[in-house]
Amino acid sequence: MVDFNKSKTKVNLARLFAGECQDGARYQFIAQQAKTDKLNYLMDMMKILAKNEMAHAKIFYDLILTHGGESLKNIEICGGFPFPSYQLNPGLKLTSDAEYSQFDNIYPTFAKIAQDEGYKDVAEAMLMVAEVEKAHAAILKELFDKHKGKKLYKAQKTTMWKCSKCGYEKPGKEAWKTCPLCKYDQGYAELHLESKQNWFILNFILLIDF
Repeated sequence: MVDFNKSKTKVNLARLFAGECQDGARYQFIAQQAKTDKLNYLMDMMKILAKNEMAHAKIFYDLILTHGGESLKNIEICGGFPFPSYQLNPGLKLTSDAEYSQFDNIYPTFAKIAQDEGYKDVAEAMLMVAEVEKAHAAILKELFDKHKGKKLYKAQKTTMWKCSKCGYEKPGKEAWKTCPLCKYDQGYAELHLESKQNWFILNFILLIDF
């Protein structure tokens, strides 16, 4: 096993920690923009994504502490970090592309390095996080496509739309402009995404306390 303080894995974990923290913040910014645009259910989804990213950051932080110990003072990293607009179209596009790059390239590369250096637990954690990022990429890509095409609240076939505020449901090819029951606007209607069915963490992440 390579000494942790001399390993590439130490630096890679620090880079992932920094990147996940930035992703978490970026998703919070997009969530606030969604709220401004009266897309409240989209706002809730982005907040869940942000919480996912902060959970990932904590995983990498804990791995650094586990292998580096209390004597570890500072880790110098060098990397480029994007600063896109958090308006919905550019924000969703960039974050989708970034998540794809993470699961397709960054995480597998870093996991192999960790495995080669003798840090099996780190490699396993990276690959598991990569699977979550893969789900994130699909969701963000679908959100971007639907928002850009003005189809967030439209479906090709009759769909059961549900109000996230009061639970009212009604079938149709398009969500109501105003919920017939609680009178909240369309932005509270739950979004129908093909990719969301694979996003298992959506149902559990709110139970995580940081």
